[in-house]
Amino acid sequence: MNRIIQQKLIESECLSKSIEQWYERIKNLDEHYRVSRREEERLRKRRETELTALRVNVLVNTSRAQ
Repeated sequence: MNRIIQQKLIESECLSKSIEQWYERIKNLDEHYRVSRREEERLRKRRETELTALRVNVLVNTSRAQ
């Protein structure tokens, strides 16, 4: 089990009473974790793309000025 999910389960205010409740809670936390990781990866790639485009634009503008 993911360490972050374990921590969230331990810190939760209302402890689950049955195995099914534990399972549902873990499943929901895992899904949220996966979604946030995908979003983080998407934003990281976007930033890298923007930085690369900025560098290329600066190089093109510099070469045109000369």
